[in-house]
Parts: sequence; C-alpha cells; structure tokens
Amino acid sequence: MNWKAFAKALLLPPLWLMLLLIPAATGFLVYSMLALGSESIPAILSYVLAFYTLTVWCLRLPRLIKKGKSFWEENPYARRWQDDPQLRMKISLNGSLLWNVAYALLQLGLGVRHHTFWFTSLGIYYLLLAGMRLTLARHTRRHAPREEMRKELIQYRACGIVFLLMNLALTVMIFFMVYWNRTFHHHEITTIALAAYTFTSLTLAVVNVIRYRKYNSPVYSASKAISLASACVSMLTLESTMLTTFGGESLTLTHRRIFLGASGAAISAFIILMAIYMITKGTKKIRQMNQREEKLHE
Repeated sequence: MNWKAFAKALLLPPLWLMLLLIPAATGFLVYSMLALGSESIPAILSYVLAFYTLTVWCLRLPRLIKKGKSFWEENPYARRWQDDPQLRMKISLNGSLLWNVAYALLQLGLGVRHHTFWFTSLGIYYLLLAGMRLTLARHTRRHAPREEMRKELIQYRACGIVFLLMNLALTVMIFFMVYWNRTFHHHEITTIALAAYTFTSLTLAVVNVIRYRKYNSPVYSASKAISLASACVSMLTLESTMLTTFGGESLTLTHRRIFLGASGAAISAFIILMAIYMITKGTKKIRQMNQREEKLHE
C-alpha cells in the first residue's frame, strides 16, 4: 500500500468533497450538540469530522489563495471591481438599501402583528437609514466622486443632522429595552450565529470607514458612517439577547439594566459625536468653498 498517496488523498481531498464536508460536518455537529450527549460515540465522531474538515481546509487554503489571486489578476471583471471604487460603492449602497428596506418592513410588520412599540421603533430607525442610503445612491448614479463637491458636502452634513434626529428614536428604544426589560431569548447556537454576524458587520464597518477616507469623498464617508451606526445598534440588540440567553439566573434585573443602560448611553453618545463631527466638518468645508469663490469674484 502506498502510504504517501493515501496520506495525500486523505489530507488533500478533491474540492467537491471538501465543499460537501462543510454542510455535513456542520449539520452533524449541531445535531450532536442539540440532541446527543457530549460523551456519546456519535458526538465524538461529529467532533472528529469537524476537526478533519477544518484541517483539510487549512491545508488547502494557501493553494486556494494563490488561485484566487491569479483569477483576480486575470479576470477583467474582477480587475474592474478592484480598480473602480465608484462601482463598488454603487453596489454596496444599493445592496445595503435593499437590505435596510426589507429589514425595516419586517420590523414594522412584527410591530403591527404583536402590537409592540419595540419592533415599530426598530422599523422606523432602519427606514431612516434606508432613506439616507437612497439619497446617497442617487448621487453616486449621477455623479463621479468629488465631481460635485458642494452637493456631496451638503448631503454629508444632512446625514449628520438626520443622525441627531435618529438618536431620539434610538433613545426611546434604549429606554424601552432598559426600563421595561424588553429582551430577546434565542437558542445558544442562534445567539452565537447572531454574534458572529454582528461582530463581522461591526469590524467591516470600522475598516471601511478608515479605508474609504483616502478617496476624500463626503458621500463615500457618509455611506460608511451609516453602516457603522447600523452595526452599533445591532451590537446593542445582540447584548440584550446574550444577557438573556447566557445570563440566565446569574444576572439580576438590576444588573441587566446597568449593562444595557451603560452600553446604550455609550452608543447614543458615539452617534451624537459622529453626527456633530459630520455637521461641523461639512459646514466648515462649505464655508471654505464659499470664501474661495468670493475671492475669485473680487
């Protein structure tokens, strides 16, 4: 028996098999965590399968990255995506707009169905985000970045003003969550999945805020500020869910109120500071443009 060939086939299986291993290992692992004991033989097999799947993907990852780089350099559409920030921003804004509208309608529908102000306030919050994104998306469809700098600055400042108004809705949501102890209870796995999604969204939002500053486009910066505000609100909802799901009886109502109140106040203060920064910066830039134009006309 050729042990070298066997080890290679075991550690470097074909790609189609690796793709099948992901749902198989995930489904088996979730089932064992929900329905089987941690020391049962099927549960141990699920851990082994999950470990094997992770191992073969880690071993194949450098080769996949190399192929991905080659594809990215040779494919004209991939090159256009990489070299055209306006295209990326258009797709990002329109995708985020559709997501915001769908999520807002879902929350409003839940508010009507369950007669609760919590879902209604969330729906209104995300509708306001969608409205800002719609305005920015219309601008990017008509103009290239920095082509109409005055209009971009006006929209940038307007987004800051809307953030201040939205903070009123956010304050009501935080009060509703803290005072009336409005929380969510999900299964542990669902909560972990929500946490992974929320932390990923927050990380990408922060990275994009920094990354798109180099384009010096107020519209681009405003769109990423919207994503950051949305991610912060998602963090607050996630915290409420995790305190209820994992806190159990170890946390009293007073402790939950302290944690949620402190986090809510920090997020609210951050959005207010971000809004003031956008309004101040936008106003300052517009005033500088006006002064330059006046000097030219003198």
